[in-house]
Amino acid sequence: MKALLLSEYNRLAISDLAAPIPGPDELLIQVAACGICGSDVHGYDGSSGRRIPPIVMGHEAAGTVVAIGSEVQNYTPGDRVTFDSTVFCGVCDFCRSGDVNLCNDRQVIGVSCGEYRRAGAFAEFLTVPERVAYHLPDELSFPDAAMLEAVSVALHGVAVSEMKGDETVLVIGAGMIGLLLLQAARTTGYASACVYIADVDATRLSLATDLRADATFLASGSTLTAEILKRTQGRGVDIVLEAVGRDETISTAIDCVRKGGTVVLVGNISPQVNLPLQKVVSRQIRLQGSCASAGEYPDAMDLIASGKIKVAPLITAIAPLADGPQWFERLHSREPNLMKIVLDPRPQATELA
Repeated sequence: MKALLLSEYNRLAISDLAAPIPGPDELLIQVAACGICGSDVHGYDGSSGRRIPPIVMGHEAAGTVVAIGSEVQNYTPGDRVTFDSTVFCGVCDFCRSGDVNLCNDRQVIGVSCGEYRRAGAFAEFLTVPERVAYHLPDELSFPDAAMLEAVSVALHGVAVSEMKGDETVLVIGAGMIGLLLLQAARTTGYASACVYIADVDATRLSLATDLRADATFLASGSTLTAEILKRTQGRGVDIVLEAVGRDETISTAIDCVRKGGTVVLVGNISPQVNLPLQKVVSRQIRLQGSCASAGEYPDAMDLIASGKIKVAPLITAIAPLADGPQWFERLHSREPNLMKIVLDPRPQATELA
C-alpha cells in the first residue's frame, strides 16, 4: 500500500509498505480522509517527542471497512466508519468507569514514543480495534468526518470545565481547537453563555466572528488581561479555555479568570510551563487538564450533522496523499490562512480545493 512515511524528522515521502492484516478484534479500513493535526506538524519536526521515526502519522480519519477479524460482531465490509484516536484497553478501572482517555494502557493512532508505536492513517489502509470504531451517518462526508476527533476534543474540554451555560467564557487561541471550543461552548446546552476569543491573528478572529463569538480580541499578555478586566468590570471571566499551551498564554489565562474561576488547559505545545503559583492559590483558581475525549464522538457526529458545529469553514483544502509532504511543509512554515488540510489516500483521489 501507499503511505506517507516520516522516515526522519522533516522528511516525509510516499512509500510502499505492506498492508496491515486485521487481528481477531480489528477492522481493516480503507482510509478516505485524514486530517493533518497540529500535533502531527510538531511530530514532523521532532519538537513533540511523540512521533519517533520511522512512523506513519495521522489520527483524524474516516473510511470504509474492507475486512474484519474473526471476533468482530458489529461491522461488515462496506460500512462507513470513523474511530477514536485513542486505543483504550476496555478493561482497566478507568475504562470501566468511562474515562477511556485515561486508560492505563492507552495508545494513540499514528504515534510512536518510548512506550509504543502505532501506525496511523496517512496510508491507504490501517487497522483499528472494533471497540474504538463508530458507524458513520450517511449525511456526514468523509472530510467532515475527519474533523470528528478535533470536535470531540473540544466537547470534552467544555465538559470538564463543568460549564453550566450562563458563564462568561474566554477562549485563548483561535486555531483549530480554539474555534471548535468556541462553537462547543455555544451549543444548545450552553446557549446563554457569553463567549469571547483572543488570538494574535486577525484572519482567525474574523472566522471566529463568523462562528458567533460574542467578542474577539486581537491581543495577548497584559493587553488582553486589561481588555478582559474592562469588559467584566474588573472581575474576570468565569472560565478560560486555553487552547495554546505556552508559558505566556497560560499565565494570561490565570490573570483573566475571576477568583474561584476555572482554567481548562487544552493546548499542550510546551511540555513544561512556569506556573504563577501564588495567584492560583491565593485566588483559589481551579486548573483543569483536558485530555483527548471520552465518549464524545456520537455527540460530535450529531452536532456536525445538524450544523450546530460548523467544520466546513475550517477545512482549507482536501488533497491527495501524494501532496502530503508539501502541505506539511506549508503548515510547518506557518503559512498564513491555513487551517485544516485533509488528505485522501485513495488511489483515485484528486485535489478538490
